[in-house]
Amino acid sequence: MNRRDFLKSALALTALGGAARLAAQTGAPAGTPSAGKNGSQKVTRRQYKKTDLTLPVLGFGMMRLPRSNGKIDTRTAQKMVDMAMAAGANYFDTAWPYHGGESETFVGNALKKYPRDSYLLASKLPVWLVKKPEDAERIFNEQLRKCRTEYFDFYLLHALGAARWKAVEKFRLFEFAQRMRDAGRIRKIGFSFHDSPEQLKIIAGAKPWDFVLLQINYLDWYDYRSREQYEIVTKLGIPVLVMEPLRGGTLAALNPAAVKILKTANPKASPASWGLRYAASLPNVLCVLSGMSLPEHMEDNLRTMSPFHPLTENERMTLNSALAAYRQTDSVPCTVCEYCIPCPAGVEIPRVFAAYNQYKISGDGAAFRKTIAALPEDGGPDACVNCEACLKKCPQKIDIPTRLKRVAAELKKLGPS
Repeated sequence: MNRRDFLKSALALTALGGAARLAAQTGAPAGTPSAGKNGSQKVTRRQYKKTDLTLPVLGFGMMRLPRSNGKIDTRTAQKMVDMAMAAGANYFDTAWPYHGGESETFVGNALKKYPRDSYLLASKLPVWLVKKPEDAERIFNEQLRKCRTEYFDFYLLHALGAARWKAVEKFRLFEFAQRMRDAGRIRKIGFSFHDSPEQLKIIAGAKPWDFVLLQINYLDWYDYRSREQYEIVTKLGIPVLVMEPLRGGTLAALNPAAVKILKTANPKASPASWGLRYAASLPNVLCVLSGMSLPEHMEDNLRTMSPFHPLTENERMTLNSALAAYRQTDSVPCTVCEYCIPCPAGVEIPRVFAAYNQYKISGDGAAFRKTIAALPEDGGPDACVNCEACLKKCPQKIDIPTRLKRVAAELKKLGPS
């Protein structure tokens, strides 16, 4: 984001009053502890509108938890939850499909030792599974059971776009959420979004939403039209939570040229910290969700947000330079959300793209060939039959079959492993 864009976004929030002003500050609101029991810094918090509710600027996204043998590594993940709670990063975001349906269960078990009013819990209604009105309440009750809770602090209609918005209207899913809120089973109603700004304007303006979850990062500010999305909801007075601040880890593993630029500017700051600070520097952002997979990720992110400092003008210029260097690589904008699998032909799409992106960053063709060769039979890019089933599922709107053909061609050029 350049200076003009950043200032424009800030000025657009003047009408939002205290919440906007608070979001631009580095410290916590009055009454929020700034240090832990041992003197360690607590994560900065932001006020929800003009209420007593505050959110940590860093939230724990539960879509990319550590794994062991294909399952959630509950021991390591529990350690990370405990680290987050100790630092005041007490916003936990899960959803029905995460980790094959196991994320909500893990979250419920991980948080059961803490008082319910000591953390904020968010989950999402899988709109695509609602085929009749009663499905919504059945799924919702199951989510409460799995999460071992009587209510959700934040509840979202999941991954809305044009097609799913029709289902929301048809089955009156917002009105269902309102009934649950009236019954004390939901505190705030929002939605996550994957579509065009034009569609966002329709959805955001149709209901009295409490918040929205948007994909915002410095790569997508223009590429994904995130700037337009952010400005639409900001003008409507809807607070923003951020997903994919590192674009599925892409912005935490930049190419050497981009990393050199960032390290020259600040040798102690990780590439990931730049991405988190970029998203959190937007005045109307309440909380930035980070899908952390290792305790080291948690440690780095907590350092970055305890306390949080907005990007300076010089730092924004540095990020622009790093982004220009990163764009020299021909990477695939995949966030490894895994919504595209299982593939009918068996292609391990996220793993193929992850291996390809790593190859583009490192230049290690041998490692790239070895990774692809280790995939299950028919898991490689040349197994794609161009059925296009994945196109409807990808929230990033990637032309997956075309990209797979390019990856297969690159492998062919490199020769046999």
